[in-house]
Amino acid sequence: MSASTLRHPGPVNGRVSHWFTELPIPRPALPGDRDADVCIVGAGLTGLWTAYYLKLADPALRITILEAEFAGYGASGRNGGWASGLVPGARDRLAKQYGREAVLDYQRAMNEAVDEIIAVADREGIDADIVKGGTLRVARTPAQATRLRHKTEADHEWGVTDAVMLTPAEAAERIRIDGMTAAAFTPHCARLQPASLVQGLAATVERLGVTLHEKSPVTVIEPGRAVTAHGTVHAPVVLRATEGFTASLKGLRRTWLPMNSSLVVTEPLPKEVWEEIGWAGQETLGDTAHGHLYGQRTPDDRIAIGGRGVPYRFASRTDSDGRVAERTVQELTETLYKVLPQTSGARVEHAWCGVLAVPRDWSATVGLDRVTGLGWAGGYVGHGVTSTNLAARTLTDLVLRRESRLTRLPWTGHRPGTWEPEPFRWLGVRGLYVAYRLADRHEAGGRSRTSPIATLADLVARRP
Repeated sequence: MSASTLRHPGPVNGRVSHWFTELPIPRPALPGDRDADVCIVGAGLTGLWTAYYLKLADPALRITILEAEFAGYGASGRNGGWASGLVPGARDRLAKQYGREAVLDYQRAMNEAVDEIIAVADREGIDADIVKGGTLRVARTPAQATRLRHKTEADHEWGVTDAVMLTPAEAAERIRIDGMTAAAFTPHCARLQPASLVQGLAATVERLGVTLHEKSPVTVIEPGRAVTAHGTVHAPVVLRATEGFTASLKGLRRTWLPMNSSLVVTEPLPKEVWEEIGWAGQETLGDTAHGHLYGQRTPDDRIAIGGRGVPYRFASRTDSDGRVAERTVQELTETLYKVLPQTSGARVEHAWCGVLAVPRDWSATVGLDRVTGLGWAGGYVGHGVTSTNLAARTLTDLVLRRESRLTRLPWTGHRPGTWEPEPFRWLGVRGLYVAYRLADRHEAGGRSRTSPIATLADLVARRP
């Protein structure tokens, strides 16, 4: 073994995510049967935000949260750190069902939710390294540039008039991306440290009097109760906030598809490399490839970059503590070096993955059945950091029976349908992402329009 091997071991793989410098010590499990006014299943951002707003609205409410691992173990503690105004759904499709004005208000509410997260973090003393630097989306092929222009035009149609196209030279003043042919900027996004946000929010709701039990996986959700191996919480309202882990619950295997997303993070980069890259504005970074790339400059001057990797595991299985396939680590590393060649040779220190939930029509949903007392929120299709906040405030109004602007948004009560049974689900999803990879290669040849391979794949997937 060489000295260089000793100095530069391979990246940490899994261990939940890089965002947890130390894994938290779990809070005590549910100690037996308990009663509550509201029971929330899942201590990710959806569950914690919901407990927060419910407790602010009615401090007398007895609220219990049950979590299978620890707060933020799922997507809330593993995501790319984007609090963006992206609507978690197909705006055109939703408008056909619920009307244009409802979707315009949905988009406004999402943009406002970015600022709401920042305001709460400031008010509650949650240090999550939040910087509202906006999002820069880049194109590296003519077809991607065409899609980017169409996306920006669509943003204008849906009220995001401050989204702007940039020339390559204007974009390079922000970040110097290799081979960039076009770029677009929107101010409606904040970069943050997701584990700090979720752990800070968990501490906040406990301070407000919410009871949080970790290491208490729920096996059954039924009207009036949530069942664990340690005991049962009885409550007239039970809210499901399980996102990518929803398929593990009885009767919900086909409700939402657990889609995998993977990330790698570099070692801290030296000042001279940052002078070559730019990125002083802390924008989040995305592209318009079908494979989808996203990233951020972290507070400690690393680059975290993500993509789909292995998109789906047979029978809706989830990962083992975030461990990711070595092939995916290599692909993401090579992509980083290709997009930002200034980083070539920079060591990747950590790789991980997590699951996000995808409804069959790719549109998130929030609801409460007043007869059974069962509520839900999720299916955020990768746009969950901000959506969780808006969903929680919507759930709060539904639980407290308050008619509001939020309860009239098009995702309230939306029913997206179910996914196909296995093996058709696995074959379909794997086939789709093979098609998207082929489409990206097809477009790399210089065509100016979206590859027909991707167009067909989108139609089959019902993807917006």
